[in-house]
Amino acid sequence: MACVGSLIPRPSQCLMYTTTTVTTCKTKHSSSLLPFTYPRKSSRRRIVSVRAESSSSMATESEKLGIKIERNPPDSKLTQLGVRNWPKWGCPPSKFPWTYDTKEICYLLEGKVKVTPDGSSKSVEIGAGDLVEFPKGMSCTWDVSVGVDKHYNMG
Repeated sequence: MACVGSLIPRPSQCLMYTTTTVTTCKTKHSSSLLPFTYPRKSSRRRIVSVRAESSSSMATESEKLGIKIERNPPDSKLTQLGVRNWPKWGCPPSKFPWTYDTKEICYLLEGKVKVTPDGSSKSVEIGAGDLVEFPKGMSCTWDVSVGVDKHYNMG
């Protein structure tokens, strides 16, 4: 049986199957999803607990236009970096130019921003829950559509 990617229960949920035998999934998943078993038809009932995370809560990393973004980094990474001890900065919806004299890493607590590097017609969207690294020397325009509250670290 093929894996069903859209079936991702909440950690507190149980799935009830009618089964006596199960087939183990051979697909590579993140460790939080293993082992997962799929039912075969039978007349007996079995309750299977599944610990899973929705795809929206899993961390993803990318780099676009020289800006590195990690969406939804795990708390362990934020703790390791000491993010909660970094200074905070915020601003209301606005549009303004900005230049990074040093490399800056920030973690957005709130807000939504389009960052457009100077000389580019493309922009990068960042928002609440993103860990973002801006390179030293980058000049850009911040277009803040939802007020920002962030922790930041320069250097």
